[in-house]
Amino acid sequence: MTQSTLPRLLRRNAEQMAGRPAIREKNHGIWQTFTWAQYWEEVRDFALGLAAHGFRRGDKLAVIGDNRPSLYWAQLAAQCLGGTAVPMYQDSIASELVFVLNHAEVSVVVAEDQEQVDKILSLRSELPHLEFVVYDDPKGLRHYSSGGLQSFADMQAAGREFGAANPGYVEAEIDSGDPDDLALLTYTSGTTGRPKGVMLSHANLLSSAQGFIAAEDIRATDELLCYLPMAWIGDSLFSLVLTLLVGFTCNCPERPQTVQRDLRELGPTIAIAPPRIWENMLTQLRVRAADSTPLKRRLFEFFRGLAERAEQRKGEGKQPSLISRLGLALGEVLVYGPVRDQLGLRRARWVYTGGAPLGPDTFRFFRAFGVNIKQVWGSTELAGLASLQPDGEADPDTVGRVTPGSEVRIAEDGEVLIRSAAVFKGYYKQPDATRETMTDDGWLRSGDSGFVDRRGHLVIVDRAKDVGKLSDGTPFAPQFVENKLKFSPFIAEAVAFGDRRPFVAAIVAIDLTTVGNWAERRNLAYTSFQDLSAKPEVRRLIADEIAEVNASLPAAARLRRFVLLNKEFDADDNEITRTRKIRRRFVAEKYAAVIDAFYSGEAEVEITTEITYEDGRKATLTSTIVIEDILEPAEPAREPAYA
Repeated sequence: MTQSTLPRLLRRNAEQMAGRPAIREKNHGIWQTFTWAQYWEEVRDFALGLAAHGFRRGDKLAVIGDNRPSLYWAQLAAQCLGGTAVPMYQDSIASELVFVLNHAEVSVVVAEDQEQVDKILSLRSELPHLEFVVYDDPKGLRHYSSGGLQSFADMQAAGREFGAANPGYVEAEIDSGDPDDLALLTYTSGTTGRPKGVMLSHANLLSSAQGFIAAEDIRATDELLCYLPMAWIGDSLFSLVLTLLVGFTCNCPERPQTVQRDLRELGPTIAIAPPRIWENMLTQLRVRAADSTPLKRRLFEFFRGLAERAEQRKGEGKQPSLISRLGLALGEVLVYGPVRDQLGLRRARWVYTGGAPLGPDTFRFFRAFGVNIKQVWGSTELAGLASLQPDGEADPDTVGRVTPGSEVRIAEDGEVLIRSAAVFKGYYKQPDATRETMTDDGWLRSGDSGFVDRRGHLVIVDRAKDVGKLSDGTPFAPQFVENKLKFSPFIAEAVAFGDRRPFVAAIVAIDLTTVGNWAERRNLAYTSFQDLSAKPEVRRLIADEIAEVNASLPAAARLRRFVLLNKEFDADDNEITRTRKIRRRFVAEKYAAVIDAFYSGEAEVEITTEITYEDGRKATLTSTIVIEDILEPAEPAREPAYA
């Protein structure tokens, strides 16, 4: 199997699992199913259409849009012809699109709908390599007359004509493909600068997938909801590679806004999401509990506490008492089962969190409610996955064991090094960056600081470049503090500072929905995010939340000062990546005045921030924000403010 390619696996599935469901798409409220035989026909016809228009081995095809079967088919079609797929983030602004499309020398873009087509056409003069654009949804595009623009259906129709004149063309191209051919050019999230194009071969991708299969009980009968950005390597690994290797069914939601409803309706057996989604789920649950009747709220809090105590005892190797087990059984009927059903996870055998650390409190909450959530760790350069937690060994403090076929080594400075067949071919057009990422003896520098514990589990402390020390020498890992803060339903994002400083301080962005609901219940009027975050009552609310977090932190790591940012952290403003990772260095530079004010004892600071709109226009936002001090010692635990 290691000598195979993704198109060969597709052809195998069409022959051996012809009538089994391969992918579904919800359209106008109805799930439309495509079997593996139909999946192959759709890919083959589009590949022939590409060939008819001159697409050849080594060419690049980009896809942009929400998760649609046609966009997965387009990627595989390019690979059938020996080309390379370049998935892109659907919410990318103009400058990001121009950079990736030109850097990758993309000749074909397959766009989901009119919105994405308009983006690409508006940049046409800046894209010298682009030859034509294909769209899937024709709504609003029937009267477009731009040259080089055509529908997905027309491309397939041209492919059928080409195929009739050139029988066996695609099959021959697939047979001439090599496992070391470049399959995906996936761009990193760019936490430290411009995104880098990660070159992944068929062999890299299949090696990562096979390591996952060797460690996990994944089945052809499994169901997956495909809703994560197609440019994220996690989606490529699950929705393209693993589904081809194993034969399970992928499902595309109707729209991003219907994901939660579609999740409940489908009830997938596999789920994967980055921490931000699990944090949002938890926030919504807590808000919903707060808005329910007093009886339901008390029941929720009682059984939540019971489940979390039982989960903590399990983590300590102890069994719950008989009374606790009886209470948990009752809680399953009254609370835990209904909550999993609301989340669409009642049938889930296991779910994964990856892409960044998940706070231990959030992790324990879901496990306590019967969700078999487990942490995975990997990177784009590792084709997605390098470690996962086995059933029965889930632990919020580790990312599990490295997958079969991978080796881990800890460098002298604490950086985690990985060696496996999944390690990428290099950064596209950046040989110097590639050399910096690899050791002389073939190990990948992950950029993460960590260690292997006594059980053989890998523990990731933080990004190696972010781990530091307070001025008194106390170790400081900002992500640890930030994850604690984000357990609060009122905090959407936080960036902690303290390296070579006397104490820890943080810039906090409130969760507009949750804090807005809190304000409305107290008849606290506001007009905007900026207005709400500036309210003294909101500052006191967040101060109380931080004081509660401080009670669970070592004395040296406790926050002493914070500010509430007057806007959300935004990917368009380069503050976070498209996968919602903080660009810590950029934030530190952008808000240098705030950081200086933290440590100079100022009571307030004036900041001017630049805001970028989707069309590339920029505006500035100026305001004076108050710096809050956290009283010590932390106040005793109180009733949650959301109750």
